Amino acid sequence: MDSYDDRGVGGGSGSAGPRAIRCEDAPFDTGQGTGSDAAAELPRAGIAGLSLPYQIGAAVALSIIGLIACTHLAMVFLHVAPSNTLTKQHGKVVDDWVYPEFEQNWKLFAPNPLQQNVAVHVRVEIAGADGRRTTPWMSLSGEDGKAIRGNLLPSHVHQNELRRGWDFYINSHDAENRPNGLRGELSERYIRRMVLLRLSEHDYGGTIERIQVRSEVRSVGAPPWSTEKISTRPNYRVLPWWTVTSADLPENAEEADQ
Repeated sequence: MDSYDDRGVGGGSGSAGPRAIRCEDAPFDTGQGTGSDAAAELPRAGIAGLSLPYQIGAAVALSIIGLIACTHLAMVFLHVAPSNTLTKQHGKVVDDWVYPEFEQNWKLFAPNPLQQNVAVHVRVEIAGADGRRTTPWMSLSGEDGKAIRGNLLPSHVHQNELRRGWDFYINSHDAENRPNGLRGELSERYIRRMVLLRLSEHDYGGTIERIQVRSEVRSVGAPPWSTEKISTRPNYRVLPWWTVTSADLPENAEEADQ
């Protein structure tokens, strides 16, 4: 019977021992390789894993995206910032970048919340089988408010169209409703078409011959805890009667512009 020493398992000199046998039976090399060989076998991740042309393309694309992002942030910052030298010199460039997709209605560091409630009303003169008659005032702003309340995703038309249209008219006319620039006539056409588009949803039993628009402005009342006295009585600005033409009707507006 052979001894352990005869089979090379014992601890004599020159014998590898049980550890050597296990290493020989291992399916792969467990020895320590050189650092350069191990690093060469590791896969490269990210841009480094691409070929040189793709690395250059990715670097250029990232640079362009970063430049656009920085430009956009700078333009929006200048748009919402108070008036300064840059906005005075390059205001047209900033407005062209921001409007209409990125419009902001507040000023950085100086918010100016609305202190008045403005409602737009309209009444119409109708020619029907029983003669001509004038309807009571109807609140277009009230109809927009009904469409917004309780709606998780209210339309921008209901939120902004009437308000912005009226601001457009007020800013392009004086207190006597006379145009103060070239945009005055444009704002009048815009208001007429917008009002008639809203009125087309109602059946008045006749033909609309004339319309009249007015605004009702009420100051926002002071909170209960304030001692400030603010009058909330309405102030009206009544526009003259406008005769409805075929160009004002929604179905003919596009042809009239052409």
